[in-house]
Amino acid sequence: MSEHLISREDAESDLLACAAYIAESINSGDGHAEAMLTIVPRYLAKGNVDLAAELANTVDDPFTREKLLVRVAEKCAQIDDDEYAAQLVEALEDFGLRAEGFERVGLIKAGKGQFDAARKIASSMPHPDFVYSAIAVKQFADGDREGADKTIAEISFPEARVSAHLNIAHSSFAENAEAAVEHLDLAATDAAEIEHDEEKIRSFVEIGNFFIEAKRNDRAIETFDKARAFAEGLDNVHRDAFFAAVSIGFLRAGSQELSDRALDLVADKTQMATGLLGHARHFWNVELKDDAVESLEESYAILRSQRDAETRNSKDRFGLFTAIAAQFAAFDKGERSIEIAEGIEDESERMSALSQIAAILSLNDADEMARHAVNAIPEDAQRTFALIGMSDAKARNEQKDAAVTLLSEALGLAETVPQLASRTSAYNELAKRFAKLEEADQFDVSVEKLIETMTSIKSETIRVEALTDLASLIDDIGLEIPPEDLDFLKTLLRDVS
Repeated sequence: MSEHLISREDAESDLLACAAYIAESINSGDGHAEAMLTIVPRYLAKGNVDLAAELANTVDDPFTREKLLVRVAEKCAQIDDDEYAAQLVEALEDFGLRAEGFERVGLIKAGKGQFDAARKIASSMPHPDFVYSAIAVKQFADGDREGADKTIAEISFPEARVSAHLNIAHSSFAENAEAAVEHLDLAATDAAEIEHDEEKIRSFVEIGNFFIEAKRNDRAIETFDKARAFAEGLDNVHRDAFFAAVSIGFLRAGSQELSDRALDLVADKTQMATGLLGHARHFWNVELKDDAVESLEESYAILRSQRDAETRNSKDRFGLFTAIAAQFAAFDKGERSIEIAEGIEDESERMSALSQIAAILSLNDADEMARHAVNAIPEDAQRTFALIGMSDAKARNEQKDAAVTLLSEALGLAETVPQLASRTSAYNELAKRFAKLEEADQFDVSVEKLIETMTSIKSETIRVEALTDLASLIDDIGLEIPPEDLDFLKTLLRDVS
C-alpha cells in the first residue's frame, strides 16, 4: 500500500494510530481485513467516524468492507449524523447488508424516540416492519399507548408484531401486569400467523416463558402445548430441540406430567440430555435439590450413552458435557464435576470445563477443590486464564486479597505460555484487573510484560490486535502515557514499509 491514512509521526506517538498504521501496511488481504475488524470499531468507540469509514474502505474483501461500513453507519445514527449514515448504507452493494444497514439505523433512531427519522428510513426499505416494531415499543415506553397500538397495526409481518408485543410485555411486568398479559395474548395470536414453522414454534416457546414471568402458568401451559403440537408436525433436526424446550417450559409452568410427556417425544440423546439439564436447573431453583442432582445425573448418563453413529453434532455434544460438568460444580458437587470434565474427549472442551469449574468453585469458596480443577489443566495458557477467572470470582465476593493473590500467580505463569498471542492477551487481561483492584505496581509490570512480548511477535495481525487491546485499556482507565514510554512503538514500526 503506497499511501497511509495514518501518518508515521502519529503512529510513533499513539497506540491506536500505530496499530492502524501497521494494519494499513499488511499485504495479505485476509490479514488486512482481520486487522481492520479490530481497528475500525475502536475508532468508532472514540467517535472518529470519518477515519473509521476511510479505513473500512481500504479492505479488499467486499463483504468484510461492507460489514464494517454498516458499523460506521450505526455509529453515525447514534450521534445523529443521519445524512452520512444514509449515504453509507445506500452505497452498499450487497442487497442483504444494505437491508440490514437500513434496519439497524432505523432501530437506533426509533430507540432514541426520533420517530420521524425512523419512519423516513423505514419508507426506503422493502421490509420496514421491525423498525415499526421498535417505534411502537418506544411509544409505549413513553406512555403513548394509543400511538403504539396504531403503529403495530401498520405492521404486516407477524414476526415483527410478535416482537413488539413481547418487548412491550417485558417492560410492563413490574408496573402493569394486566397490560403485559394483554400483549402476550396478542403475541400468541400473531404467532399463529407466522408461516415459517420453526419460527412459529420458537415464538410460542418464548411467549410461554414470558407467561411464566407474568405468573400466568395456565396461559403458559396452553402456549407450550401449541408449540408441542406444531413441533410434532416437523420432520427435521429441529424437532427434538423444540420438544426439549417445551418440556422445560411445562415443568417451569408447574406440570411435571406434561413435561415428561414432551420429553418422551425426544429421540436425539443430546437434546434429551439438554432437556434434563433444564429440569435440573429448575429443581435446584425451587429448592428440590435431590431431584436436581438426580436429573443432572440422568442427563449425563444419557449423553454418555450416545454412540458416535447416533451423534448429529459432536461439537454440541461436547459442549453439553461441559455444561453438565459446570452445573455439578454449581450444585456443590465439585469432585463429581471434575471427574466428568476430565472424561470429556475433546481437549479444548475439557480445558474449558475445568476452567469454568474452577471459577464456580472459587465463587462458592470451595478453594481446595477449585485448585484441583486448575491443576488438571495441562496447558499453561488455559491455566493462566483459569486463574484469572478464579480471581474474578473472588473479586465478586469482595475478597480482594484472594483476588490479587490469584492474579499474581497468573502473572508469573503467563511468562511460561509459549504462544505469544495468548501471552499478550493474558497480560492485557491481567492489567485490566490490576487496574480495577488499584494495584498500581502489578499493573505496571503487566503492561511492561505485554509490551515486551508484543515486540517479539512476528505476525502483524496479532501485533495490531495486541496494540488495539492495550490502547483500549489505557483509554478506559484514563491513563496518560509519557512520550518517552512510547519509544517501543518505533521498534514495532521499524520493519513496516
